[in-house]
Amino acid sequence: MLYQINTRVWLTELSGELGRAATLDDIPDSDLDRLASLGFEWLWFLSVWQTGLRSREVSRTNPEWRADFEETLPDLMEDDIQGSGFAITGYTVHEILGGNAALARLRERLHERGLKLMLDFVPNHMGLDHPWVDSHPDYFIQGTGNDLAQTPHNFVWVQSRQRDLLLAHGRDPYFGGWVDTLQLNYANSALQLAMIGELLRIAGQCDGVRCDMAMLVLPEVFEKTWGKRAPLFWPMATKHVRERFPKFLFLAEVYWDMEWTLQQQGFDYTYDKRLYDRLRDGHARPVREHLYAGPDYQNKLTRFLENHDEPRAAATFSPEVHHAAAVISYFSPGLRFFHDGQFEGRKKRISPHLVRAPKEPVDADLKRFYDRLLTVMHQPAVRDGEWQLLECQPAWDGNGTNDDFLVSTWRSQTKETLVVAVNYSPHQSQCYVRLPFEDLDVSKWRLSDHLSPACYLRDGNELFGRGLYLDMAPWQSAVFSLMSADE
Repeated sequence: MLYQINTRVWLTELSGELGRAATLDDIPDSDLDRLASLGFEWLWFLSVWQTGLRSREVSRTNPEWRADFEETLPDLMEDDIQGSGFAITGYTVHEILGGNAALARLRERLHERGLKLMLDFVPNHMGLDHPWVDSHPDYFIQGTGNDLAQTPHNFVWVQSRQRDLLLAHGRDPYFGGWVDTLQLNYANSALQLAMIGELLRIAGQCDGVRCDMAMLVLPEVFEKTWGKRAPLFWPMATKHVRERFPKFLFLAEVYWDMEWTLQQQGFDYTYDKRLYDRLRDGHARPVREHLYAGPDYQNKLTRFLENHDEPRAAATFSPEVHHAAAVISYFSPGLRFFHDGQFEGRKKRISPHLVRAPKEPVDADLKRFYDRLLTVMHQPAVRDGEWQLLECQPAWDGNGTNDDFLVSTWRSQTKETLVVAVNYSPHQSQCYVRLPFEDLDVSKWRLSDHLSPACYLRDGNELFGRGLYLDMAPWQSAVFSLMSADE
């Protein structure tokens, strides 16, 4: 389980409470204790690295971005805009956060609580102020006058110590450039070695990295974007890091059906944006079909309902759909990824350029739901058990609402069993689902729902034979403990 923290926003709020500028040293132990008690193993501290004045100025003056900032913060002030945490000028902790020493102390406090530290790695680009502009301009994609004339939004003149350089903004092949960044040239083998050096520096300060837009440096994507063929980077990079830090974890932000490719190139986990998109579309069958993939793939997927790039879940899903989507996401195998503010029902997405969030009321009902959800996720069946997706049969001839269900089981080695059932549709639905456990053919069995007071007694022969009958309201979800009625 992974929890993402917007570091700069959190410290801004702490600064208001303390009456002075807060650093990583000021993060209360009680907050770390709370996150550990909720079952999290990983904390991702977003945006701790050094950024530059030039990129910050672009953030403050870009009209499109500023309109977004003002929508988030109607009382926006200049100091709220400190530049994107992804326009990095050096992989050292920003001095306003307390520097590398404060991060080392925070990491030690996390380890004392069984928590691991995840930080950002941005492979595709650097900030406009990066010192490599002076020392290694060949590390960046350089443009021509023709490039500037054809796509002026993708290039920028940058002054180096030697001369003025026309450099490309970082981008992907489908959109214009990120105008506060400079594109790294992965066709240059020296640049690749330098980036491995940066990764090794980061790996000495944390336990894992979330790699921003990791697919952009794949040879086929890089060539499509820039017309240059680049050698493979990730297999060499992950190998070098793990030679020094064998347990280091790599998480890839990845899209365009390239998840399996990056898993094969050394990533422990990859984003599962496909599941998120299908849940957002609101139809059960595409979600279920996505979950048919083999365990070697599923176990390396990262399930989420929101993050700093996506809209807030509470603003995207109605409350009942939110509950159902969360049960599907977080009771699927893989890495379960939660975002700061998700439990409280925050609705305003915070741009990574901002260091302040608006004040929003807590959604008490949603908070109680997540409290229950996280409690169930502590159980050994979910943490260490085996997951299985089940087939749902029609409850009677002519009733096709069995297609609305997603039903799965988790079972531990000690036979602790959970049955997860969701009617992912806007209407009442019915089905039978056969439970695939041969030891059910004796006695009566109790199904107790962890998300409601519901409790049912069922015959074991029926559960193993015809199956469990489900009749569920629109978007209803349940997580049943299956226990012998004699216990």
